[in-house]
Amino acid sequence: MTKKYFGTDGIRGRVGEFPITPDFMLKLGWAAGMAFRSMGACRILVGKDTRISGYMFESALEAGLSAAGADVMLLGPMPTPAIAYLTRTFHAEAGIVISASHNPHDDNGIKFFSGQGTKLPDEIELMIEELLDAPMTVVESSKLGKVSRINDASGRYIEFCKSSVPTSTNFAGLKVVVDCAHGATYKVAPSVFRELGADVTVLSAQPNGLNINENCGSTHMEQLQAAVLAEHADLGIAFDGDGDRVLMVDHTGAVVDGDDLLFIIARDLHERNKLQGGVVGTLMSNLGLELALADLGIPFVRANVGDRYVIAELLERNWQVGGENSGHVVCFQHTTTGDAIIAALQVLLALRRRDESLAQARQALRKCPQVLLNVRFAGGENPIEHPAVKEACERVTLAMAGRGRVLLRKSGTEPLVRVMVEGDDEIQVRGHAEDLAKLVTEVCV
Repeated sequence: MTKKYFGTDGIRGRVGEFPITPDFMLKLGWAAGMAFRSMGACRILVGKDTRISGYMFESALEAGLSAAGADVMLLGPMPTPAIAYLTRTFHAEAGIVISASHNPHDDNGIKFFSGQGTKLPDEIELMIEELLDAPMTVVESSKLGKVSRINDASGRYIEFCKSSVPTSTNFAGLKVVVDCAHGATYKVAPSVFRELGADVTVLSAQPNGLNINENCGSTHMEQLQAAVLAEHADLGIAFDGDGDRVLMVDHTGAVVDGDDLLFIIARDLHERNKLQGGVVGTLMSNLGLELALADLGIPFVRANVGDRYVIAELLERNWQVGGENSGHVVCFQHTTTGDAIIAALQVLLALRRRDESLAQARQALRKCPQVLLNVRFAGGENPIEHPAVKEACERVTLAMAGRGRVLLRKSGTEPLVRVMVEGDDEIQVRGHAEDLAKLVTEVCV
């Protein structure tokens, strides 16, 4: 069945525009509460990032869940992966995250986790959608859900992150700059790295509800690059607004993306005979990652874009490591979803074991030139399916004669078509990408 509200990463949109409205969130809380309560006693955790609309939607969800008879435990601002972890440790039936991840403050959304800390199965999402179209009811007063707050949530998650590295780990002598994107990691991330001995300079950790992801974090790396150079730091770490993406900057100021981080983690596990199976990337993963892993004898497969699909592929193959070049990195040996802090810790450990810098570690991965252009469209006909666009993609693929690839895809969270061309010759690759982007723009008019 086609889902009416849920996309690849929950429900997301502009605040005040359906479905990201208080009345819908009230009904969504009720529908989720009814769905989970139908399976027995129901306790649901609710966390959020730092955007101002989180207060409004938290209250609406709380009311809807209580009306359905579900008990609610409020976490306050916490990284998305922290909510997945705490849902498991509190043996709750589900976790809800109020966040629009890397988007600006005027967007927001809802993500759900199962009691196992994983994405919700399709059948439960469909059950919630069916209830959303039913009349809202309220359980009798004696059965209304109770609401409490978990005051030590941050401390619990900090200790969990630290438990992902050996107890002997000490990053003394390591100078890092951490950019928290004025988002959900603003409290916990600096504490994790400091408590493990690193010398930490913190950027963008003063959220005011409106500045989340604003010219900072993993979507705007310039501030972090400048700070790493100014502080003579060993490296920089950038998180996104909800703490499930991480990118880095090496000591020269160069950006280190998710493909690089995935390679460093996988190589370290492989060298210690602890890599279970291979690595899952996506259709957007650089061809160089696939080739570098092949040189090490590490299998590599591509999933559709989105951490949901990476995780599904890992589960299907019983593998442990996967991710996206955008910075979603999944380490199943430690947790159940993409976790930016835990991924960063695994990279730092790998560097320590090899006694090398981040700049040195990434040299083993030779990237193929890749150009990604975003084309905004207003809806209507899918431009990717337009005959002229399909013909142009085939023509470019033939022109690169097996030494490159073309990928056009619609964003799952924004009205964008992403045009990606990859190959040996950077000038040729950029020309092809610009031509395709121009054509997509023309057919969208």
